[in-house]
Amino acid sequence: MTKALLHSLIAGLLFSTTFLVTAKESAFKVCADPVNPPVSNKAGKGFENEIASLFANQRDQKIEYTWFPQRIGFIRNTLKSYNPETEEFKCDVVVGVPTGYELTATTKPYYRSTYVLLYPKNKGWDNIKTAEDIMQLSESQRENIRIAMFDRGPGTTWVINHGLIDQGIPYQTMTGDGSLNTSMMIDEEFAKDKIDMAILWGPTAAYVYTVNPGKFAMIPMQSTAKLKFDFPMSMGVRRQDKKFLNQLNQLIDKNQTAITEILRSHNIPLVDDKGQLL
Repeated sequence: MTKALLHSLIAGLLFSTTFLVTAKESAFKVCADPVNPPVSNKAGKGFENEIASLFANQRDQKIEYTWFPQRIGFIRNTLKSYNPETEEFKCDVVVGVPTGYELTATTKPYYRSTYVLLYPKNKGWDNIKTAEDIMQLSESQRENIRIAMFDRGPGTTWVINHGLIDQGIPYQTMTGDGSLNTSMMIDEEFAKDKIDMAILWGPTAAYVYTVNPGKFAMIPMQSTAKLKFDFPMSMGVRRQDKKFLNQLNQLIDKNQTAITEILRSHNIPLVDDKGQLL
């Protein structure tokens, strides 16, 4: 047998083993970003940390984390990273992924949030009760607005559709800095008076809202037939982990009230399937 053929057979066996291995029962193993408030952090203060702890306790398991920045390659380096020496994957669940996420199997949704318009109070914008009210401002007011505009997302589309591209201040969704996530970065930009408003995913906006008590307004964006702002969120597991997926679905059903309370404690804007605030 040639070395090339031997290597090919070994690689095939490893692939087969990897495909068949599923979540272990020894621990509740979570894949998470160590610096991603209000979602997750190493101190365990994020809402996903709290939900993971709730589930681990009910399964009578210790909780273990694999920490990795939630950037490109996150799933590959966490959920799908297999260690042949231990015969286990590094971790078994990502607590927050979009429902139907293409890189994982997903549970039933356990919350739905929406993008919001976020602005500081007492800065001249307090009459804005919906995003469309921006268009009722005087021409000079509109021309001077500085709106955070990200490289992707419905907020940028809304800004462009409303002819406010010249008022957009461009930012990248991924900061490139492992010690600073989008929520923290936007909070700093507001503090430095570099922006007046931002259209942000609900949990991202909730961080700024929470760390600055009483100082910000969060205005939910309303979805239309052409532009969607509200989305359901689920937990993600490997596609072969059907048993674990079913167990997570049962835990979601059992603990939905407690999950919602955790989310509300972090001021996450929650909406129903029609985009209406709960």
